[in-house]
Amino acid sequence: MKSTITWMKLFPILFGFFVMGFVDVVGIATNYVKKDFFLSDTLANLIPMLVFLWFALCSIPTGMIMNKLGRKNTVLLSMGVTAVAMLLPLIDYNFNLTLLTFALLGIGNTILQVSLNPMIAQVVSEKKMASILTLGQFVKAISSFLGPVIAGIAASYWGNWKLIFVVYAGTTLLAGIWLLLSIDTDRPQNVKTTTSFRSALALFSDKIILWLFIGILAVVGIDVGLNTHIPKLLMAQTGLSLNEAGLGTSLYFISRTAGTFFGALLLTRIDSKIFMQSGMIIAIAAFAALLVSDQLWLLLLWIVIIGLACSNVFSILFSYALKHKPEHANEISALMIMGVSGGALIMPFMGALSDGYGQIAGLLPLLLCMVYLLWTTGKLGKQS
Repeated sequence: MKSTITWMKLFPILFGFFVMGFVDVVGIATNYVKKDFFLSDTLANLIPMLVFLWFALCSIPTGMIMNKLGRKNTVLLSMGVTAVAMLLPLIDYNFNLTLLTFALLGIGNTILQVSLNPMIAQVVSEKKMASILTLGQFVKAISSFLGPVIAGIAASYWGNWKLIFVVYAGTTLLAGIWLLLSIDTDRPQNVKTTTSFRSALALFSDKIILWLFIGILAVVGIDVGLNTHIPKLLMAQTGLSLNEAGLGTSLYFISRTAGTFFGALLLTRIDSKIFMQSGMIIAIAAFAALLVSDQLWLLLLWIVIIGLACSNVFSILFSYALKHKPEHANEISALMIMGVSGGALIMPFMGALSDGYGQIAGLLPLLLCMVYLLWTTGKLGKQS
């Protein structure tokens, strides 16, 4: 049993969480691709869908593969796929290859999310597991808000936003090498009950698991929807350029990063149901104000408040699911990661509403997601 944290082995794993955050570049990248290829909102929003669709298709197969290859080799596989994805736009920047880039980014990130979290169990004790996983999400959030900043710098000072892929490819390769040299090869997982499509999907017969799964779809939809639509909203409401408006997405991720940090501290003192209910009420109020504001400072204020209020919802829902049926932890973990595909499901609706009725209308599905999360938290309170 591990009584202390092996920091020399933990650092390369945490750096893997930084690579995990690269998937959020799809938000600002969608805006640049839309501009470069003169796309409609409906067509441009297929790009995030291509990324997050793979969380629905690849999560359970990744769990099955991990049982055979082991965690370290599965993580290295994910980084290899991610590095290839980052190199494709540098070879030839055309629309079809761009779609392939983001599809591979989604596949690589799905494999990484399913396989990287369990690696922490190799280097920390069970008592410290939750705090280190929260630290990993904090590192991921830092990576997420840096993406639009790097893209803006690449566009403004280097004259080519796609140079962000050079940075990402190099960082991914560095992370893979560090992990390869620092972590011992783990043996394939010999478990009595392996994750399968049948065993995982059967859990949907439990209404609490179903509510939580839909909740994961909703919170990821909020995250991806804001990630993609914040620059569009700021441009439409204030007349900012894309490079300037893209920093609004970074501000959202900065607030999420701060929320993750402070949430980890507050959740040790506040019941998670009360914490989430309060957060969703604040998020709904701020989002309603966002829809009717046209001053830059107010828009940025509401974005920050929404980011803070929604920053810990994913981890709260995930922990509820694991505590509800701990004997099915493997299957539940696979289902919750499948829920990340919520980012894919909501984007076409947002794009169609934006094209037909404007950017404000395109954001309305996110308000419905917030209302659902508030309702779900109330139902969980009655069940506990």
